[in-house]
Amino acid sequence: MIDGLVAGRLYGETERRADKAGKAYTLAKVRASTAEGEVLFINVIAFDEGLCASLHQLRDGDSVALSGSLNPRVWTDKQGNARPALDMVAHRLISLPLSGIEQ
Repeated sequence: MIDGLVAGRLYGETERRADKAGKAYTLAKVRASTAEGEVLFINVIAFDEGLCASLHQLRDGDSVALSGSLNPRVWTDKQGNARPALDMVAHRLISLPLSGIEQ
């Protein structure tokens, strides 16, 4: 695992779930760009109650920065191309919500 900071925009809406023991957690996806301009998707899971509540206040497209444990991986798109991705167990959140602000 790598401890890291990722900044990007929330992609879609967050999702609340519960494990078999009934403990709540949140799933989210963040779209970020690499220095080369490639799009990278970060699959985020959060367990902290306060962090989960903060994530649920965000909407699709809101800017967000998350810190936590990162696990790099590779997935294959429909054309058979290998694409990078990151899985993150988030511990902290910094956000600038765009919801409600005219653009």
